[in-house]
Amino acid sequence: MTTSNEPALTKGSLDEKALLELESRYCSCGDTVHYAKELNFFAEAKGSFLYDRKGTEYLDLQMWYSAANFGYRNERLNAALKQQIDTLPQLASQYLHEERVLLATKLAQRIERTLGVKGRIHFNVGGASAIEDAMKIVRNHTGRNHTFAFMGGYHGRTLGASAVTSSYRYRERFGHFGDRANFIPYPYCFRCHLDKTPDTCGIACLRQFEKLFESEYYSVVNPKNNRSEYGGFFIEPVQATGGYIVPPKGYFKELKQTLNKYGILLVDDEIQMGFFRTGKFLSIEHFDVVPDVIVFGKAMTNGLNPISGIWAREDLISPQVFPPGSTHSTFSANPLGTAAGLAVMDLIEAEGDMEGMVMRKGAYFLQKLQELRRRHPCIGHVEGLGLALRMEMCRDDSTAPDRELTDAIMSIGLAGDLSAGGKKRGLILDIGGYYKNVFTLAPSLYITEEEIDLGIALFEEALIRARRARGQKVGAA
Repeated sequence: MTTSNEPALTKGSLDEKALLELESRYCSCGDTVHYAKELNFFAEAKGSFLYDRKGTEYLDLQMWYSAANFGYRNERLNAALKQQIDTLPQLASQYLHEERVLLATKLAQRIERTLGVKGRIHFNVGGASAIEDAMKIVRNHTGRNHTFAFMGGYHGRTLGASAVTSSYRYRERFGHFGDRANFIPYPYCFRCHLDKTPDTCGIACLRQFEKLFESEYYSVVNPKNNRSEYGGFFIEPVQATGGYIVPPKGYFKELKQTLNKYGILLVDDEIQMGFFRTGKFLSIEHFDVVPDVIVFGKAMTNGLNPISGIWAREDLISPQVFPPGSTHSTFSANPLGTAAGLAVMDLIEAEGDMEGMVMRKGAYFLQKLQELRRRHPCIGHVEGLGLALRMEMCRDDSTAPDRELTDAIMSIGLAGDLSAGGKKRGLILDIGGYYKNVFTLAPSLYITEEEIDLGIALFEEALIRARRARGQKVGAA
């Protein structure tokens, strides 16, 4: 019950000022981060665009951290969810429903066709929970709790997932992490950890990792019996939060050979890069290697319902070795999530050549980014794989990261008063990278060339405004 001094808490009854006041008083900041000074309230989403309460259109080039790969309010996917709501919206996970079985079958069969290995699907809710399930698979099979992971890697913020996520900032408030991963340099060629160049390095970072296994005194293996205390290596084939970094082609194939020698499982985190973000159903398909465990989520339901899962080889996950109850979540394999996931798989099948479509659009977008870089030296590096694209912002004619410029461009986009394209618009961007100076671009897989052109124009206008605000000379947009 509200008193005479309290506002009525009904949808649409409060202005943004009142909502912000309530947010500051009652909402925890622990579950989110406000990156911009001016906060937006969004009211609608469709296709590649978000709309604020005033109706301003924002082109979204990050699509909910790559959760909404197939566009906002995708009619086919929304219809499937609506039908499920009206038939079987809730069901305890110990009972069966058709959508769960069909979705698991489609996923397992597709992975078997692609990778040539039989496996099973195991569902959970949220990517971090699926990472923890993968940890159980690793420990159950190997009997070892130590793991490798990459510098720059991000796998979630539950306690277990934080232990294999490289940022110390995510752990520092929560005490000792006894099972924290041994973090290995990622093959980040633009900012090589070893100060090498791609044409001469010989993948030196991989050679450095291999050297750990030469002597017991490097602390990871007993060379007399090839036994390691490490059970798994958690990877992202294309680093996501780390800045959409694409590794050298042969890196993971060679890495897997070393892991196989010492019985270490390769766990492939596809939570952001799966479901055709990179032009392949799984990003690992670009690198000619078969992982032992695959973790997925986000775009599996196009963001319509939180659901995640893992695929693991039959010998790792069969009921005989990973029995019922090994993990559990009340909402795992829930009917709404599995129905949305099944609709996504049906959509992919109906498209026929999703890979070709994404690769063509990605090539077009990358070409436009390269042209933009030639006009603006502060864009130090651009790269892309499918529609996972990156722009690294640097101080002019150097590789020194420019986080301030990156933040300024993002804030200008969120202000919603850009003029490119002939009307007032905004631009939604996501920032990643080791120095928070990389724009990680993950547009809708259905983005058009016209929308890509609009995105380039909006970004360039924001870039020019940000540089002029710092007193730097730039050409006209």
